[in-house]
Amino acid sequence: MSSWKRKDLTGLDELDADEITFLLDTARAFKGVGKRSLKKVPALRGKTLVNFFVEPSTRTRTSFEIAAMRLSADVVNISATASSLQKGETLKDTALNLQALQADIIVLRHSSPGSSRFLAERLESSIINAGDGAHEHPTQGLLDIFTIREKFGRIEGLNVAIVGDILFSRVARSNIFGLLKLGAKVTLVGPSTLVPKSFEKLGVRVIHRIDDVLAEADVVNLLRIQHERQRKEYFPGLGEYVALFGLTKARAAKLKPSCLIMHPGPINRGIEIDSDVADGAQSVILEQVTNGIAVRMAVLYSCAGGAGVPA
Repeated sequence: MSSWKRKDLTGLDELDADEITFLLDTARAFKGVGKRSLKKVPALRGKTLVNFFVEPSTRTRTSFEIAAMRLSADVVNISATASSLQKGETLKDTALNLQALQADIIVLRHSSPGSSRFLAERLESSIINAGDGAHEHPTQGLLDIFTIREKFGRIEGLNVAIVGDILFSRVARSNIFGLLKLGAKVTLVGPSTLVPKSFEKLGVRVIHRIDDVLAEADVVNLLRIQHERQRKEYFPGLGEYVALFGLTKARAAKLKPSCLIMHPGPINRGIEIDSDVADGAQSVILEQVTNGIAVRMAVLYSCAGGAGVPA
């Protein structure tokens, strides 16, 4: 097994299969911490993590906070409205000041693609990308892959369908990069405005009819429509989208009994997925949230200099 030699995690595109597997194995080792009566280990005791979220978040910010606390790190949360960005300070200067305050790890969510890599190249502190525009969301990609591997015992050879707004989705990109490197077959599904054929150059299949993939899929990962990042001409309208691409009860009945139904959240019930399907036996949506803690523990531990997979 490879060891981890990076101080940052800015995307899955830059990692090789061994590095991704290392993080997944480390997450598996940490998952048991959440089942203890005392949910804490001293792995990052004395380290300080700053959650710097320039874009809003509930799941990701809270997940990183819980992950850091379980590793015994000190945690500070900063939002854009409470930072000096409001006063005209640049992202670089804000981050350098956080580093001067002896922040060991900065978890950054920002609307600009490449923002986390920009800081990683300029700071000694570890930078973890918690979502940079429509570019990548590596820990979400990792927790999705972790959940799939936990259920099937492998990634190689599985048929994974990612459905919805691919064009504006950082989650989709991280999933694509990670799944392909581990040998999965990935199909992108959605309207042609949101799933252009140009994605095929990444090594995925692109189709525009969800009914064509239901019978073969081992995993269906449904994405939220990113209204905040797109112009309205990209989206056909809610009624039309539900009719053509929504995972209704009737469509879910065509899936293999073993097929996993996933969603990174927040769910728009009745749009990308019916409530009964989201809450059904094949859904692992809440398991994804739980697994996110273990995955983020693994990322924080590894980037902060943890030596090897913890016992």
